[in-house]
Amino acid sequence: MTQKRKTKPAKAPSNPWTRLFYWGAVLCLWAGIGVAGLVGYYAMDLPDTQQLWKVENSPEFRFYGAGDKLLARRGRLQGRPLLYRDLPPDLVQAVVAIEDRRFFSHFGMDIRGLTRAMVSNIRSGAVVAGGSTLTQQLAKNVFLDPDRTLKRKIQELLLAFWMEATLSKEEIFALYMNRVYFGAGAYGVHAAAETYFNRPVPELTLGEAATLAGLLKAPSRLAPNRNPEGARARASLVLQAMTETGYLTPQRLAANPLDDVRIVTRSNDTAHYAIDWALEQLPGFIGRPRTDLDIVTTLDPVMQLAAERAARQVLDTQGQDRNVGQVAMVVMTPQGAVRAMVGGRSYENSQYNRAILAQRQPGSAFKPVVYLAALEAGYKPSDIMQDAPFSVGDWSPQNYDRLYRGPVTLTDALANSLNTVAAQLSEAVGRERVIETARRLGITSPLYPHPSIALGVFELSLLELTASYATIANGGFRTFPYIIEEVVSHSGNEFYRRRIGAAVPVIEPDIVASLQGMLVAAVEGGTGRGARVDGLRIGGKTGTSQTWRDAWFIGMTGDLVVGVWVGNDDGAPMDRITGGSIPAQIFKTFMTAEAKMNPMAPFGSEGKPSAKRRGLFDWLFGN
Repeated sequence: MTQKRKTKPAKAPSNPWTRLFYWGAVLCLWAGIGVAGLVGYYAMDLPDTQQLWKVENSPEFRFYGAGDKLLARRGRLQGRPLLYRDLPPDLVQAVVAIEDRRFFSHFGMDIRGLTRAMVSNIRSGAVVAGGSTLTQQLAKNVFLDPDRTLKRKIQELLLAFWMEATLSKEEIFALYMNRVYFGAGAYGVHAAAETYFNRPVPELTLGEAATLAGLLKAPSRLAPNRNPEGARARASLVLQAMTETGYLTPQRLAANPLDDVRIVTRSNDTAHYAIDWALEQLPGFIGRPRTDLDIVTTLDPVMQLAAERAARQVLDTQGQDRNVGQVAMVVMTPQGAVRAMVGGRSYENSQYNRAILAQRQPGSAFKPVVYLAALEAGYKPSDIMQDAPFSVGDWSPQNYDRLYRGPVTLTDALANSLNTVAAQLSEAVGRERVIETARRLGITSPLYPHPSIALGVFELSLLELTASYATIANGGFRTFPYIIEEVVSHSGNEFYRRRIGAAVPVIEPDIVASLQGMLVAAVEGGTGRGARVDGLRIGGKTGTSQTWRDAWFIGMTGDLVVGVWVGNDDGAPMDRITGGSIPAQIFKTFMTAEAKMNPMAPFGSEGKPSAKRRGLFDWLFGN
């Protein structure tokens, strides 16, 4: 009886190269099956594509301050969705040149652009370039959440392929321009042209088109109403890209098209700088706004008006004679609620917010950080130090008046801003400890352990410096500045409400009490004497940078912390202006007006509970 032979399974080839090819093919097959299954799974969950055609006007935002006072309206710029033929060629070419050079030739995914971006990111070790096409960006903006997940990326590609297959390039481009965010609350190119230039899209100049195209990379950061220098620098890159792609001739580039760009403001609202800041923070709380919103802020309209008047009054009388061109001011509670903000001398002339964006040297206004580190290391306000020549290597600090006082207490040394004593303390406790102390207080700007850190030579913003003083005024509990309390839709749906978390102590109570007393001495008998207000116990500190380029005063009562900076945008020296002169006078003018309207608690551990009137939102939110 004949037996059937058993069929043996096929063996992999024995030749190494053949075996490598065999297993490679098997792996590719299974990888293909896996990818196909993953793509199919995510394709089943694609969103409804009907909303692609629903192009809405920008939502309206209404900003309210204390007492339900309407402060400003933004958004709600009417206008029909634009067609491709409505877009000027300069705008189309500018966007394509800087964002997606092969837009009119690729199929929704630019292989060359993606490969180049991957190589750049690998070389730099970070994400410095993106490979998304305009079609992919449109798919993400219309249909998907901004989360960086594999699912979102696959669905983005599928939707991009679908749009490329069903729509013309012109339709895709027009849809993109009608929906993309341009900063300052402007969604779509129609709203952007009206917001920044007060003109219809077809009438945009080359420079204006380049400016708008440049915003697409980082609209919040580059918005020309808050960062004109950054917007102009980016627009220059756009013009250069247009030249490289052949869209722009060297002759047109040589005509300096950006020189004619003028950013306008058509708003009659108040608190412009503060509202801009709140508007830029809004997406961080609720994502992209798609409905009309009411935003309840911490701003106090009366304080805002008093701050603007104080800054204008002092600069109008002394600014021109003393070569002081700009001013910035922040008023907040010790808990961080921003009550008023002045970002410059004239919002009409410059929307650049110097209170938030400008990085300047604080000078001696940084010294409380050094003294706090010393107090935590065991020093006492009554300890004696020698005000005498002192050197670290080839660096030798000198006092402002070039004089030395011999033995002085730490309180007197801080009150009189003695550089030699601050430098000695910084070296004694360690510069790294000074930096760590600054971080606990909320200073986030770059700091380096150079001996001159004791004299405040590294740049920071007025907001973060004022917030660091607020931590001291808050009894050593960390202060985080904020301006948005609540966000609700016009129909009453709540999108965001600020919750009060647990207070985080960063300074011991006895230490902060000692530092508060030293800052009171700086106002009562030190360099801050010009900020004194009759009948009110105030703490504070002056600051002046090298060659009088920046002058600061940060002052505190039991209810408010007020930071003031004056200087020039180009860094030009002022006429021997110190923190104890114009900045202290602005603080005094503001605080005198505020004290007449509302009784205020004195500053420091000797203060009593405040009799200050509390509004509804103060009662609700605890500030």
